[in-house]
Amino acid sequence: MMRWLTDSWHYTFFRHGMIAAVLSGGLCGLVGVYVVLRKMSYIGHGLSHAIFGGAVVGYSLGASLYVFGGLWGAFSALLINALSRTRRVGHDAAIGIITTGSFALGVAIISRGHSFTRNFDAALFGNILGVTTTDLWVLGGVAAVAGISVFFGYRRLLFVTFDPDVAGAFGVRTGLIDVGFSIVLAAAIVATMRVLGVTLIAAAIVTPAVAARLTTDSFARVLGVSVLIGALCGVIGMYVSFYNDIASGATITLVATVLFGVVLAGTSLRRRLSRRIAPTPDVVLGAAAGV
Repeated sequence: MMRWLTDSWHYTFFRHGMIAAVLSGGLCGLVGVYVVLRKMSYIGHGLSHAIFGGAVVGYSLGASLYVFGGLWGAFSALLINALSRTRRVGHDAAIGIITTGSFALGVAIISRGHSFTRNFDAALFGNILGVTTTDLWVLGGVAAVAGISVFFGYRRLLFVTFDPDVAGAFGVRTGLIDVGFSIVLAAAIVATMRVLGVTLIAAAIVTPAVAARLTTDSFARVLGVSVLIGALCGVIGMYVSFYNDIASGATITLVATVLFGVVLAGTSLRRRLSRRIAPTPDVVLGAAAGV
């Protein structure tokens, strides 16, 4: 058993991949809590597609994937917020129009330049075993910024998440917080795109947070459990991927899906048992009457 756990660590690509998987899982788990609780799951899926389009444009211009993709993602998030605030265009419609348009732009550019089509396979499907030291530094930096932002803005984020209208009435700048969170979310997607791929990022953001939400009603605990689940799925997924020769990003996502199913079944069973054990209304009334 110990050899099964340690043999893979002799390879540099596996060590780098494991670090990337843990950082990506924890980062997605952290930002995913706010995405899920604010019912913004679609924006995580949409922004990943928008950033892919920006990455293609940046690549064709010879710009840095992280810099240009991050700026493109931030601009897309700001544009979505601006359109949705006009009340003439719904939030979901704004996400659909901007993100699919950006993704289509990327596909169109790729179709024109067949020579670099393969370079975006990792962006679409992930290539965690090909991450570089630079990728790890970017992941670590974005994870640190996200963690610091949540730490110092915890109360405001909590207020805006559960009651944005009342938060605004109490002087909380909800618009600024929405913009700031959108930028952090865009940065998280850019940092994890090479690891998980555009097609799998949304699942990495949503699944750990939903599973964590099933286990507790405490907001602080949901944050911690979601980060833990995301990181744990990264660790398990890396081992399963390595020993079974399966794509790492897909394996991590499948592990998260299975874990969600286990949590859902466990919490459902616990609720059923608690209902059976709990005394019926007749028993309670009888005890109160001294019967």
